Amino acid sequence: MALIVQKFGGTSVGSVERIRNVARRVAKWKAAGHDLVVVPSAMAGETDRLIALAREIQPLPDPRELDVVAATGEQVTIGLLAMALMDLGVKARSYTSWQVKIVSDSAHNKARIVSIDQQKIRADIHAGYVVVVAGFQGSAVALAAALKADECHIYTDVDGVYTTDPRLVPEARRLRHITFEEMIEMASAGSKVLQIRAVEFAGKYRVPTRVLSSLTDPALPVEQEAQAGTLITFEEDPHMAMEKAVISGVALNRNEAKITVHGVPDRPGIAYAILGPIADANIDVDVIVQNVGHDGMTDLSFTVHRTDYAKALKLLKSQVQPHIKCRDVTGDDRIAKLSIVGLGMRSHAGIAAQMFRTLAEEGINIQMISTSEIKITVVIEEKYTELAVRVLHKAFELDQE
Repeated sequence: MALIVQKFGGTSVGSVERIRNVARRVAKWKAAGHDLVVVPSAMAGETDRLIALAREIQPLPDPRELDVVAATGEQVTIGLLAMALMDLGVKARSYTSWQVKIVSDSAHNKARIVSIDQQKIRADIHAGYVVVVAGFQGSAVALAAALKADECHIYTDVDGVYTTDPRLVPEARRLRHITFEEMIEMASAGSKVLQIRAVEFAGKYRVPTRVLSSLTDPALPVEQEAQAGTLITFEEDPHMAMEKAVISGVALNRNEAKITVHGVPDRPGIAYAILGPIADANIDVDVIVQNVGHDGMTDLSFTVHRTDYAKALKLLKSQVQPHIKCRDVTGDDRIAKLSIVGLGMRSHAGIAAQMFRTLAEEGINIQMISTSEIKITVVIEEKYTELAVRVLHKAFELDQE
């Protein structure tokens, strides 16, 4: 039988009854003969509550201590889930990340996993235990990679990856399969089903990952559940050859802000002079556009996560502007990022033109454009987000099988 790592998000463990349902689901897989490592999140809303408490004490909480506070949410859940499994007659043992020696770097709130000590987990699995470990999606995928699991299951409140957000477009379809490459692009573009680090890790270490719903009946037969949801896999897999649509999905991200540095000297090294301090402050930059220079001057625009917007703006105005002598630094936190993603872009011309024409016909102005081999991203005014998603989904016939 298989070794499976199962990850349950906050909504999946949002109440005592839902934790019991998770335990029933895990017990079902265990009864079918599978070895299991389970990684639950904090109960829905608990992390937000803990962060709010921290901010009552310190408006800008110390990153290290904020991690200490936030980590207690998962610790509660792992204990409750282990007890729920025991109540069903299933041997279970819970661990915090430090107890199984999941070692991360020191980038608090954005830490990346460096190494995992498998010895304790493997010993428990061999002894017939379900191992319950505190962690996020990345932790689950990292554990699956380290343990060489057969599959990693990510349980959420949706039943798979859709062509776009079904709350905005009721005609959105669930994808049976999607490649890691496409999923990375969709996650980076704003698709909220999976965290981008989790997808990157799964793709790098070739961990087949399935997105499933935790809201289905826990008694659903294992054989049926094993084929449900969306399987994230590899382009060379035989079934992917039959499903290479030109565009796989439309992703949106409302959580970004745009910053423009005006009147920048157009000379070598200026981009680093602006973005270097941003990187040193551990702020991720996404879309970057530099205008054509005139009279030795140019403008540089880029997007950051909305939570980093105030910090980035303050840093640029206080440190970078005096150093590079730019004319001004402005920002806009009322933007949205919209992307179309698909492997078929590699072999089909005219995709960008169709996207731009569709938006133009609705009077939607494009502020920034960024492209990769299989993704086209535009930045638009936030108020047009839902309209843009609907018209692009229809234009690329994503509602059609």
